[in-house]
Amino acid sequence: MVKQGNKANKNTNKLVEAIVEGLFKKKGLDVVSLDLTEIENTVCKYFVVCHADSDRQVEALAYSVVETVREETGEKVWHKEGLDTSTWVLLDYADVVVHIFQKDYRDLYKLEELWADAKLNKHIDDNKLKEI
Repeated sequence: MVKQGNKANKNTNKLVEAIVEGLFKKKGLDVVSLDLTEIENTVCKYFVVCHADSDRQVEALAYSVVETVREETGEKVWHKEGLDTSTWVLLDYADVVVHIFQKDYRDLYKLEELWADAKLNKHIDDNKLKEI
């Protein structure tokens, strides 16, 4: 995911992993990360994107990410937006920005297409593989 080599990259990698873990704890759907490190003038190194079927699940996913990241890395979210409607929640961790959508809003905004130059990583919930 993140090129290994220095402490900052290792910390970013751990942050992405903790975010993805938090999303899977509450059944986040179609979880992907966009590697922006090779693109000039970006606001962060990674986007992590997923969706849910309801506003309640979007909210649950956001709180799960905040809790899991704090437990796993000690990092606190710098900024949160969208919890008032929970149609699109943004969690800003400086190097990584998390986007949690309701399905219709994800389809409308198409972040993966807007950032088509970024390397796309699809994440798989290991627990789902065990259930099959």
